[in-house]
Amino acid sequence: MTQFKRFSTFFLTALLVFFVGCAATSKQEGTGEYIDDSVLTTKVKAAVFNEPSLKSTEINVETFKGVVQLSGFVNSQADINKAADVARDVKGVKSVKNDMRVK
Repeated sequence: MTQFKRFSTFFLTALLVFFVGCAATSKQEGTGEYIDDSVLTTKVKAAVFNEPSLKSTEINVETFKGVVQLSGFVNSQADINKAADVARDVKGVKSVKNDMRVK
């Protein structure tokens, strides 16, 4: 019986460590959030790429907890505004932080 108690204690401790290790904090994403943000980044990049008026190769997209950050260089302020609008229209985007600059 003591061997069973040791095994169950070890198993529960390992399970607790696993769940705590995958938990999100204010400055670090959990595993599920990381995957969700990766999918969201891909969707925003695709939306920007499909916008014919934007040069998508010069626009970088990063996502953290649903907040999309756009950076890079574009030709005009209108392109900056268009890229932000395209990103906001993607389902799942909570907000857009726009750090793009005009060349």
